[in-house]
Amino acid sequence: MIKKIIVMGVSGCGKSSMGQKIASYYGYPFFDGDDYHSEANVEKMRQGIPLTDEDRFGWLETLNGILKENDSAVVACSSLKPSYRDILRQGIDDLAIIYLQGDFDTIWQRHQKRAGHYFNGKGMLESQFATLVEPVDEPDVIAVDIRHSLEDVFAQSVAALEAR
Repeated sequence: MIKKIIVMGVSGCGKSSMGQKIASYYGYPFFDGDDYHSEANVEKMRQGIPLTDEDRFGWLETLNGILKENDSAVVACSSLKPSYRDILRQGIDDLAIIYLQGDFDTIWQRHQKRAGHYFNGKGMLESQFATLVEPVDEPDVIAVDIRHSLEDVFAQSVAALEAR
């Protein structure tokens, strides 16, 4: 069984909910990437300012360290670009990435129902979609369509993980 799992996708796709559900199912610790952003990054996002690659690099290295330090782990992280995923993969042999794939309209509707999250505004979500390079042909990636119910997305994710 795969012991290191990243749940990826743009903000609002369900990374935290799905990551917690998968971690609970397998008895793995869960780490929400949002909890590891620097104060400066959080403040930028709160003001609706998209993060740059430079803003993200230290954060990604921290998350890679979490994966290395734990025998098993589920990490929720946007992982928008191949270069970001490469940083997360460094030194990790047994890894699966679940890509929660959805269109802008579906995810924007979810965003509008969220309360108390620092990720702010339609422009920020548009920026994430503009930055996203979908993980096509990356062998450790499992793509799951989020238009289905949380239970269906979970069942598809677990079935794909267990098929590996």
